[in-house]
Amino acid sequence: MARLGDVIEQIRGVSYKPSDLHDNLSDNSVILLRANNIQNGEIVLDDVIYVSKSKVSESQYLRRGDILVCTSSGSKELVGKAAFVDEDLPMVFGAFCKVVRPKIECCKYMGHFFQSPYYRNHISAASAGANINNLRNEHIADLSIPLPSLDEQRKIAAVLDKVSDLIAKRRQQLDKLDLLIKSRFVEIFGDPISNTLGWEQVMLREATSKIGSGATPRGGKESYQTEGITLIRSMNVHDGRFEYKDLAHITDIQAAQLDNVIVEENDVFINITGASVARSCIVPCEVLPARVNQHVAIIRCIPNLLQPVFANCMFLNDRFKRKLLDIGESGGATRQAITKQQLEALTVILPPLGLQQQFAAFVERTEKTKTTISRSLEKLETLKKALMQEYFQ
Repeated sequence: MARLGDVIEQIRGVSYKPSDLHDNLSDNSVILLRANNIQNGEIVLDDVIYVSKSKVSESQYLRRGDILVCTSSGSKELVGKAAFVDEDLPMVFGAFCKVVRPKIECCKYMGHFFQSPYYRNHISAASAGANINNLRNEHIADLSIPLPSLDEQRKIAAVLDKVSDLIAKRRQQLDKLDLLIKSRFVEIFGDPISNTLGWEQVMLREATSKIGSGATPRGGKESYQTEGITLIRSMNVHDGRFEYKDLAHITDIQAAQLDNVIVEENDVFINITGASVARSCIVPCEVLPARVNQHVAIIRCIPNLLQPVFANCMFLNDRFKRKLLDIGESGGATRQAITKQQLEALTVILPPLGLQQQFAAFVERTEKTKTTISRSLEKLETLKKALMQEYFQ
């Protein structure tokens, strides 16, 4: 075992003012990465900003073997998340991040350590603060890391690389199937906002029998149970997918307070407040009986007018989602929100029910394929976690 601080160097992020930012990349600017650019142990470049090169030191450019770490955030889940840098990059990172630069030869071994349950558990405990969570140098430096022989480090890294590559491929397959469903929707129904194919249009209230959200039962989070009536929260509703992690349950007495939002089979959920506003999915039968809290709205389709799978895919359409997000931001409040009245007044297309059902059948077949891939992904993630515990405990 070695003290981590003895085998790494820690590089602080770039401090800058708004006036130091550029509108685009130029000879005088450089890409600056932030915590949002660290996802699933990798660097993603979907949303970057550009900072003046005059604010950057040479040591702050990303090098092959670096580990980019989020060090400060209002969310405990974000603090400590890390991404391995597998090549030299003409990019830097902001002050809420840092780079861990290994001094050992097998940098990939170190990179996998920063994805291990041991690392995550220790960092989560160390970074907890009153209002904001901060990861200081000593939190990382004082960790212990197993350092077997160089050959053994390389073998371990190779095994974890292979499992990680398989996990990434499964995720890519799922992403492609999601894209296939979106593309098929547009191919059949066109743009649901401009209604390019001239379908009948109605307000959402005319094609639904219920639109409404619930509340947090008396007692709040502290009163949630490990079993009982399911309480659906915004963290459970993702784009086209229901997330079972952190699923809450309430008692029959608490559920009675929410009898106006009893969830039924084929209900569509849509998040109406917070950072995840406009995410939607269809209720899985496995969670029934259920209620929703105030951050989630139930949309119950009239069967002979609006097919739930069609409705959900319409909400997931990029143009329609942009409209929902614009509505959420229109109130000028610091927190995004969509009201019941705004949902009811949404204009939606109503293609023939038979065509909606044909599309739903296609989605159902695709979802079965996704389920098979998801199960494989779960097994791989379980295997990786077990290997991490074996190698880094």
